[in-house]
This record gives sequence, C-alpha cells and structure tokens, in this order.
Amino acid sequence: MDIKKMKARGDVEGLIKALKEWDVREKAAEALGKIGDARAVEPLTTQVLKDENWDVRREVAEALGKIGHATAVEPLTQALRDEDEDVRFWAAAALGKIRDVRAVGPLIEALEDKDKDVRKEAAGALGEIGDARTVEPLTKSLKDKSRDVRKAAKEALKKVREKES
Repeated sequence: MDIKKMKARGDVEGLIKALKEWDVREKAAEALGKIGDARAVEPLTTQVLKDENWDVRREVAEALGKIGHATAVEPLTQALRDEDEDVRFWAAAALGKIRDVRAVGPLIEALEDKDKDVRKEAAGALGEIGDARTVEPLTKSLKDKSRDVRKAAKEALKKVREKES
C-alpha cells in the first residue's frame, strides 16, 4: 500500500481504507490531514482516535485539526483526557483551530492538566475561541508555575477581550 502515491493523487477513499491497516494507519491519518477533506473526519474519529498506539492517536488529533470540521469537536474533547500528553496536546491544538464553543468547558478543564504543554495549548485554544466564559479560568492561569502557560494565558485573554469589544 503506497500512502505517498495515494496522498499525491488525493485518494481520500483509499486512505480511509488504509486506516484499517495496522502498519500504515499513522501515515494514512497524516495524509488525510494534509488533504483536508471532510469525508475523512468520521473514519478518523471512529476507526482510529481510540487506537492502541498513541502515535496514531496523536496523528489523528493533528489531522482532525487540519481538516477543521466541527463534527470532530466531541471526539477531540474526549481526547483531552487521553493517557498520553502528546495526544492531549494535539487535541487541544485541533480544538483551537476548529474554534467551536462546545470545546470551552473541556479546554478549561485542560488548563489544570499535569503537563505544562497541554495547559499552554489549552490556553491558546481558548484564546482562539474567544468565549467570555474563559476570562476567569485564563486569569487563574496567569499564576501557573510555567512561564509558557502564563504567557499563553495572557495572549489568550487579550484575544478574548478584543472579541468582546
């Protein structure tokens, strides 16, 4: 199965089928993200987001962010609770790209994640969404022990306030 050729041809259907093949799932997910076709959202979320391999789950979260379709919001909010911090990070990043208010609550919860990179990405995603409900949690994040999280929270608050005015 040649994923590169399928990607070059824009063969979404072939790549969706490749998601079922254990040895090429990760590359198929990556290719589908680069193509950006919304037909891939459902197969990515149902077939692969719960994959036993964290590399595949991470790649799926990243691909869903590149596709940017709102139907991915629910599975991505579930991925914010994944055991792997890279998966949680890419889920937060994807939700920031999709900018759907349904992600606000789960992203606020992610501001408390044990991993500083996940907290930073959650703050950035909340800034992209720009919902007024995020002001208090982001203000609390200004006191995070991580300088990067504090900086991301400050930038996010600026974006939220710009959208309010």
